[in-house]
Amino acid sequence: MKNCLCRIFTVLAALMPGLLQASDPAITIYNQDFGVVREIIPLQLKQGINEISFNDTTAHLEPDSVILRDPAQRVSLQILEQNYRADPVSQELLLSLYEGQTIDFQITQGDQIRVVPGRIVRSGYVPHQYGLHRYGQGYRQTQYARSASGQPIIEMDGKLRFSLPGIPLFPALKDETILKPTLQWTLESGRAGTLNAELAYITDGMGWEAAYNIAAPEHGDVLDVTGWITMDNQSGKTFENASIKLMAGDVNRVVEARARPRVMEYALLRSAPSAPPVTEKAFDEFHLYTLERKTTLRDRETKQVEFILADKVRSKRLYIYDGAKIDWNSYRNRNADRIRSDRNYGTESNPKIWVMQEFKNSKDNNLGIPLPRGRVRFYRRDSDGRLEFTGENMIDHTPKDETLRIYTGDAFDIRGERTRMNYQLDRTGNSLDESFVIKLRNHKEEAVEIRVVEHLYRWVNWEIMSSSDPYKKTDSQTVEFRVKLKPDEEKNIAYTAHYSW
Repeated sequence: MKNCLCRIFTVLAALMPGLLQASDPAITIYNQDFGVVREIIPLQLKQGINEISFNDTTAHLEPDSVILRDPAQRVSLQILEQNYRADPVSQELLLSLYEGQTIDFQITQGDQIRVVPGRIVRSGYVPHQYGLHRYGQGYRQTQYARSASGQPIIEMDGKLRFSLPGIPLFPALKDETILKPTLQWTLESGRAGTLNAELAYITDGMGWEAAYNIAAPEHGDVLDVTGWITMDNQSGKTFENASIKLMAGDVNRVVEARARPRVMEYALLRSAPSAPPVTEKAFDEFHLYTLERKTTLRDRETKQVEFILADKVRSKRLYIYDGAKIDWNSYRNRNADRIRSDRNYGTESNPKIWVMQEFKNSKDNNLGIPLPRGRVRFYRRDSDGRLEFTGENMIDHTPKDETLRIYTGDAFDIRGERTRMNYQLDRTGNSLDESFVIKLRNHKEEAVEIRVVEHLYRWVNWEIMSSSDPYKKTDSQTVEFRVKLKPDEEKNIAYTAHYSW
């Protein structure tokens, strides 16, 4: 964990070129659901030992990621001890602090309000939520057994009840309570004076995602692309007037796998050209996106910022028929020889023809910006001028000058059918011949080109003995036929493959 944190903060060192004002925090949000917070906090120090409390952190701070230093390097500052308290005061916590004592309870019955005393025998408070997550099932069971799963016991008039009789009225806050998550430091300072210390730490509860809305005209495939950045703050802290950067890439971090939050739904918006609200640059092995304007990111807030606005992006629509329907689970525990000799292997037909949208992420195609991982939604304009949704998918981090091919759905008016016509296994000669016919039908009112993908999956040594149409070898066990069909045309492709081993 420490090695990973060191690597992350090595990256962060370059992101802090100067001092910030206390009211202007800086945040770098990673698209792996965590963030790094940096802010300047004023410290009034005496020479020697100082006891300092700071209660303006997030509620999900990682204590061992904290860096506290003098960025000007004028004061020798050493943290002798750090305590992180993340259990702010609550009704349940106060009940536990008053266990064994008598407090008042406010009871409402109809229009009458009574105040009656009751002794807290057991609060039912379940502490150590972090421990429940970290130390496993045995620890969790012991904790819940001690607290009886959150069920309190109150003694009133010599009788016990397993619930609160009303609203508890506490005499005062206990000294052990805190109102917000708090860092407490024992610091040793080389001299007395006021110091603008720089505080940095990693926190969970923050994330960002990219989303892309792509609109096509009624006819053709020249696209308008709008890209959104969506920031989500569930950290327990509001950041006023913050400088925000977003890191895209796969930074190594030792954490447990977590489900990604659901991507928000957006309307397709257009805006007038102006200065870009987000700028991008390569940084180390990642890409960094900087919001040009400071903004306030409130706790439990989702904020969207437009970062791509590209018109007239050239693309092409592809129809791909991959006709072999194989249930791989049925062959999971079989060896290669058994699979190769199974006469039923790969003979089921998939009638669906995939629709793919392909375009190049290049500058001469009005893009050319590294695209963060995110959801891509496609729309097409109808004859009445309204946009209709036509499919969506996810893309991974995509560098500039790479080509994207995105599956958006299955064609309605184009069908395929794949039938095996011949199968001949020669166990003596260690060979196999197999023949297929692929039928393609175009019911559209315009001509289409279909890319028929065939996998030579029986064995690594193969050759096409005969073929009705030309084909292209795309990898060591795949060939592709490109077939053009006129409106309402049907066409057959036939080929025979010879395997040897």
